[in-house]
Formats: sequence, structure tokens, C-alpha cells
Amino acid sequence: MATAVGVIGVGLMGHGIAFNLVTKGFQVSLLAHPGNQPLDELAAAGAQVCPSLADIAEQASVIILCVTGAPEVDAVVAGEAGLVNWIHPGSCVIDCSTSLPQTSLRMARLLQERNCAFLDAPMTRLAKEAREGRLNLLVGGEEQTLEAVRHVLQAFAENITHVGPTGAGHRMKLLHNYVSLGFMTLLAEAAAHAEASGVDLATFVRVLEAGGGYGAALKRLSPPMLEGNTHSVPFAIGNALKDLRYYLEMADESRAQRAVAESIAHVLAMQAEAGHSKQFMSELIGLMSPMQKKH
Repeated sequence: MATAVGVIGVGLMGHGIAFNLVTKGFQVSLLAHPGNQPLDELAAAGAQVCPSLADIAEQASVIILCVTGAPEVDAVVAGEAGLVNWIHPGSCVIDCSTSLPQTSLRMARLLQERNCAFLDAPMTRLAKEAREGRLNLLVGGEEQTLEAVRHVLQAFAENITHVGPTGAGHRMKLLHNYVSLGFMTLLAEAAAHAEASGVDLATFVRVLEAGGGYGAALKRLSPPMLEGNTHSVPFAIGNALKDLRYYLEMADESRAQRAVAESIAHVLAMQAEAGHSKQFMSELIGLMSPMQKKH
């Protein structure tokens, strides 16, 4: 029989995950929620939409979380009507959200008490790669557990990296997002400066490509600079700010330097406070423009 998989959180990323699972032969159940993307396509392909966490736990032996952050993970797993109240022994919960290492450790302990397994497996890449089944997963937890569910993860991931024990996946993800979002924020500010001072943006991009500015951030922000495509990075500024704040919390626990991270978080917080939290990171260049401030 095909593995029964539950997906909780069918947003931009979760929709791609569920699409790959259901089209590759898994029995998929989805939690009904107002924050989901439209489920018509998934239901037509065979996914079952469930009204409660109890229903998901009843049907699925592997449950994937793809929710907003640590509070949502805690509510889904440990809340009054959370999975721990319904989950069957031998099941595995895989948290693909961007959460905190300490939350992962606490969820793993709670599930272990019910003879269930837990992996923190946050993602890198974007919704396009989720749809294509080409995500990167950074997995924390027991290697034996990873091997038991690898066939599920391979349905939607191109690269699966075991990075350490429980919590290590989210630690690595926050490090990754700090670097990725930091580079994009820095580049957006530089591009806004270039545009305001009359520098040709095509030349700006070409110079960076040939020098030390080359990288993923430049690839992702070149479309808004050169084509006016502000949807090249469909990742909200508010989510970026949440990730930076998680990074700062993690840095506090590790007693790590955090001055640069504080500056990046401050820039993103200013945009969020100005009402731009739902706009994409690829819109930062325009938001940072001196002309934007005049309006």
C-alpha cells in the first residue's frame, strides 16, 4: 500500500509539496484551513481534505507541517486539539516550516512520549521549485528516521541533507536565511542607490556578475532591476523579518555576534512598519527608492 501522508499548511510551498505527493502515488490528506491555497487541483488528483487534526492523524502515518513559524508548529503539535492527542504510535511528524531549534526539541520530546518520531526538515528554494519537486531539505533528527521516510521526501525534494540531531535542521535553515535574505537586502539597497544616482542598471548587473557581487541574490533580484518583474522572489518581507528575528533569538542563545543581523532586521522592520509586510522581497528595490519616500 502507498504511504499515507498528511500535509498541514497548504500555502505556496505546501501546495507544491502536496501536488508532488498526490501525483506520485501517495495517499494524501490535507487539513482544511483559510490560509490554504485553492485545493481544487489537489482534490481532483485524489487528495482528501480533512476538517481536523484528529482526522489527519487518523489517516496518515507521515505528517508534514508547512506552517508559518514556531507558534503555529507548537499549536499544531502540542495545542489543546493538537496532533499529540490523536497521533498513532509509530507515526512520524516532519516539520518543513521555518521554526526555532528549541521548538523542534520540545516537539520531538512530546512525540517521543507517544512512541512517534520527529524530524525538522526546513526547505530552501522557492515555490517554483516546490511545484517542480526540486526543494532542498535540511534535516535534523535521527538518521534511521530519515531513512524510513526518505521515499516520502524524495517525492518533492531534489537534495536531502542530514545536518545533525534534532534542531540542527532549523539551526541550519536560519543560518541559510540570514545569509540569503541579508544578501538580498544589501543588494536591493545598492540597486536603489544605483538607480537614484543615474547608474544604468543593466551595466550595474553586468559588473556585479563579473565580480564579487555574483550569486543567488543577484540572480533573484535581476528580474526586477532589468525587466520590472517584482514577483521573482515570492517571499514576503514580513516572513523575512520573522526569519531574521528567529535568527537573532538563536544568536542570543549561542552568544554569537549579531550586529549585522540587527541592521538587516531593522531595515526589514522599517518596511513592515510602513505597511509593506505582505510585499515580496523582490519589491525591496522600489520600496527603497528615494522616489518612494517622496510619496
